[in-house]
Amino acid sequence: MKKLSIFSALFIGAFALAQGIKFEETNFNTILAKAKKENKLVFIDAYTTWCGPCKLMSKNVFPQKAVGDYYNANFINAKIDMEKGEGIDIAKKYNVKAFPTYLFVDGNGELVHRTLGYVEEKDFIQFAKDAGDPSKRLGALKKKFEDGEKDPAFLKNLASLTMYSDSDFAVKVMERYFNGKTELDREDIQMLLSATQSTDSPLYKTFLAKKAEITKVLPAERYDAFDKNIKLNTIVKKSYNADTKKWNDSYFMTEAQKFLAKDEAEKILTRAKANRALKDKDIATYEKLTMELYKDSSALSSEELNSIAWNFFENVTNKPALEKAVSWAQESVKKDENYANTDTLANLYNKIGDKKNAKLWAEKSIELAKKTGEDYADTEKLLKSL
Repeated sequence: MKKLSIFSALFIGAFALAQGIKFEETNFNTILAKAKKENKLVFIDAYTTWCGPCKLMSKNVFPQKAVGDYYNANFINAKIDMEKGEGIDIAKKYNVKAFPTYLFVDGNGELVHRTLGYVEEKDFIQFAKDAGDPSKRLGALKKKFEDGEKDPAFLKNLASLTMYSDSDFAVKVMERYFNGKTELDREDIQMLLSATQSTDSPLYKTFLAKKAEITKVLPAERYDAFDKNIKLNTIVKKSYNADTKKWNDSYFMTEAQKFLAKDEAEKILTRAKANRALKDKDIATYEKLTMELYKDSSALSSEELNSIAWNFFENVTNKPALEKAVSWAQESVKKDENYANTDTLANLYNKIGDKKNAKLWAEKSIELAKKTGEDYADTEKLLKSL
C-alpha cells in the first residue's frame, strides 16, 4: 500500500506538471511550418536566462492548467532564449529589447501582436485572446491611433505595448496622452520618466512643462536628478560616433561642465566609454577603464559592486583583473550578504581556480536562495562541477 500511494503521488504530480503550456522542442522554421499547416498563430516566450520575471512566469504562470488549456488549443508555442542560437536573430527581427516579451506571429513569421512583462494567469490568457482577435491586435490598435483616437486608457495601453519595440511611435502616443492630461498620477510620471531619454525628444518639453505637477509627487531634488540624467544621456549619445567608434571628448566635457564639476564629468565620460567598450566586446579597453574607474570602490553600494564583479566574471579572462573582481564581490557581500553576490563570489573563485572557496560560497549561496525562494539551479550546477 505504501508503494502504491507513492506511485499515485508521483503520477498525480507528473499529471499536474503536464497541465501547462506545451512548448515545441524544435527549430523555429519547423514551428512556423506547423503553425501554417494547422492554421494557428505561434506564441513565442522571448526570454533570457538572467531575467527574473521570465523565471517567475515559467514557475508560476506557464504551468497553470487554464493557461495551458487556452494556449495549447489556440497556438503553437515556442520558448526561445533571445541570447542563444537562432534566438539572437529572432530578437533582431522582432526588435525584442525587454524581457519577457511575448510575440504572436503567423505561419509566415509576420508579427501580429506583442506584449511584455510579468502578469498573472487571467491577464496572460487575455493577451492570448487579444492576439486571436484582429480588432485588438497591434496593427489594428495603431490604425485606431492614426485615425485620431484620444481615449486615455487606450493611449496608455498602446504606449506600453510599443515602448520597447517602436519607441518613436510610442513617443507620438504619449505626446497625445499627456496633452490631454490636466493632472498626473504616479503611474503617469513613471511612464513619462522612463520614456524621456533625450532633450531632443518631444516628451522632454512635456517633462519641463509639467514640472509643477511632477514635483507634487516627486521631491524637487529627484526631478532635478532626472533632468540631469536626461541631459547626460543626450550628451553621451552625441559624443560617440558609432560608425568610427570614436569619442568626441572635447564636446562631452564642454557640454557636461555646463551643469557638472570637471571631475564628475570626467568620471561619467570614463564610465560611458567603459560601457560602450563592453557593448562593442572590446574587453581589453573595458577592463582597463573599469579598473581605473573603481580603484577606490568603498563608496559603491553592495548592488553596484556585485554588478561590476559579475561583468568581470562574464567577460574578463585576465587573472589579476579577476582577482580584483573577487575583492569587489567580497566587499559587496560584507555590505549586504545575499544570494546574488555570494553566487558571484563562488563563480569568480571557480574562474581563478580556487575550488575550495568556490565550493564554500556556492553552498552558502544555495542556503540563502532557499531562505528567500530564489532559483538556484545554476549555482547547483556549479557546485556539482566542483
